[in-house]
Amino acid sequence: MEFKLKSLFKPTGDQPQAIKQLVEGFFKNQKFQTLLGVTGSGKTFTMANVIAEVQKPTLIISHNKTLAAQLASEFQQFFPENAVHYFVSYYDYYQPEAYILKTDTYIAKEATINEEIERLRHAATSSLLTRRDVIIVASVSCLYGIGSPQDYDFLSVEIKKGDTWVPEKLVRVLSAAQYQRNDYDFFRGKIRVRGEVVDVFPPYSETYFRIRFWGNLVEEISENDYLTGKKIAVLDGVKIYPAKHWVTPEEKLKKAIEAIREELEERVAYFKKEGKLLEAERIYQRTMFDLEMLQETGYCSGIENYSRHLEGRAPGEPPFSLIDYFPSDYLIFIDESHMTIPQIRAMAEGDRARKKSLIDYGFRLPSAYDNRPLNFDEFLKRINQAIFVSATPGSFELSQSTGGKITHIYQLSSGQKVENIAQQLIRPTGILDPEIEVKSMENFTQDLILQIKERVAKKQRVLVTTLTKRMAEDLAEFLKGEGIKVHYLHSEIETLKRIDILTKLRKGVYDVLVGINLLREGLDLPEVSLVAIIDADKEGYLRSETALIQVMGRAARHKEGKVIMYADRISKAMEVAIKETQRRRAIQEEYNRKYNIIPQTVQKEIYDILEEEIIAEEKEKLKAVEIQKIPNLELKHLINVLENEMEIYAQNLEFEKAAVVRDQIIELKKELDLRKIK
Repeated sequence: MEFKLKSLFKPTGDQPQAIKQLVEGFFKNQKFQTLLGVTGSGKTFTMANVIAEVQKPTLIISHNKTLAAQLASEFQQFFPENAVHYFVSYYDYYQPEAYILKTDTYIAKEATINEEIERLRHAATSSLLTRRDVIIVASVSCLYGIGSPQDYDFLSVEIKKGDTWVPEKLVRVLSAAQYQRNDYDFFRGKIRVRGEVVDVFPPYSETYFRIRFWGNLVEEISENDYLTGKKIAVLDGVKIYPAKHWVTPEEKLKKAIEAIREELEERVAYFKKEGKLLEAERIYQRTMFDLEMLQETGYCSGIENYSRHLEGRAPGEPPFSLIDYFPSDYLIFIDESHMTIPQIRAMAEGDRARKKSLIDYGFRLPSAYDNRPLNFDEFLKRINQAIFVSATPGSFELSQSTGGKITHIYQLSSGQKVENIAQQLIRPTGILDPEIEVKSMENFTQDLILQIKERVAKKQRVLVTTLTKRMAEDLAEFLKGEGIKVHYLHSEIETLKRIDILTKLRKGVYDVLVGINLLREGLDLPEVSLVAIIDADKEGYLRSETALIQVMGRAARHKEGKVIMYADRISKAMEVAIKETQRRRAIQEEYNRKYNIIPQTVQKEIYDILEEEIIAEEKEKLKAVEIQKIPNLELKHLINVLENEMEIYAQNLEFEKAAVVRDQIIELKKELDLRKIK
């Protein structure tokens, strides 16, 4: 099936030339390209158009879950007829296994799995093995090992109408694929047997399959609704993929168990030779328990730590990841590459450092090192063709795209067209990059107050960025003393409170927001016309050219956007950021003159960021009801209603709301359990 892009809009501004350049580069087999797109220029729409043109399975990697969810939602709207999936870590809460030597504290792995995200992960892998019109939007967790795609496919079960199957054998085959039989609590990953009917609920589906037998003949296969049991469709056949990604065929499992035993013997001997008897006993007891579970059920807690043996890999050999489920001709977009690339670089080393103490002190075998994410070199080798997407691509992206000819953003000149770097600098609104002014730090507060009052008189908002939390709080307090409606924002403020502050800024409850790393907040505030950067000349991460350009972009939603840098000198980073912003602004001004475009401030409804009000509303629902007075039947009904509501939120990728409803369900179930005890 082909990718079919659905949109009310057509590419505008410099989107057409960016799309054309990227598509041409793809068909010329360029391995790396860069889309340098300014904030608000419609980079996501450009990506969608490229996918529609090249018609290749696509992986889009984002540096965090929230942005990945937003992108997945947008691509689902662009490609409603195609398979668009969301693939992130399935943990709502995750405490990795660790050992702290200083306090002799072992911390067991603790995790709360989000069942809906787990379904989406399985939906992604099953789609990749059955069709080509697939887009997966993922966080960097997609580079962690998830089990062999060959074993995953090998243990799938294909059933057709008219096939001969002994029902008991089908149940055994599905059990080998990690399905669990449960005739009472039937849910994803379970099978249910009722007479001559076998029901199978795949982990990637929202419906289940019913296989009806006549003796040993498959008489009918149907797809049924989970809640009502109603038949949705009658099928000629179905292919059912395993219930877990970590699955191993029986023969490979036997070999793996033997290999684990051999490694265990070597490790115990090593510890005894070193006089570490406690560690020897510890690793023996823990591993033998896991081996018994593997022999009996084919699975154990922490099975991923034995992945090297289960998959038959050599020590140090790269693990299988989501990339291995893609066909070889796939396309990858690395979104916000200036953030995502460094994150990918750091993942493997951080994982190894945590495992070292577990292995050294007998909690895990050395093969646990090979349960890891891909390292950066391994990731690069698995790329077929990649497009880096960022407003501020780093030296790595630029160098890879141009064969080392361009390694820094300041090497781009105003009218220059660079092969493999598509520049998208025009916004549909016609808004220019902000004006920039550099002012002295001497008595900067007096000037800042004047600038703020000038903007407030026009009903505009101001962002002020500082280097420290103390400075943010002190400056906010000082401005408040001058009669300015202001609040500070930094990492110690809870997420929901942060959203509340941003909402109040947009509404005018506050006119000024003082923060530290404002570029991390994912701010989209069209009312902001002024960004003031305090200590702009101080070298470091928060005042690098990339950080400065990103922060200045916060003023690029307003037609009167301006940036004031308060500094005692012009640092190298400031010089680069100013030069690049002026370069972009010149191109934008020329385009507006050529096509008689008048810049228009972005219009955005305030409720777009009112997540906390909706969540707070959900939290208040139970408070308004005295749970103890609800009869049992009504309490059960309420739980069912909330479970449906939670599933709808999760399907819409509104996981924060789903989590709130989940907490309500937990409270109600606790009340129900208490009544059973009484």
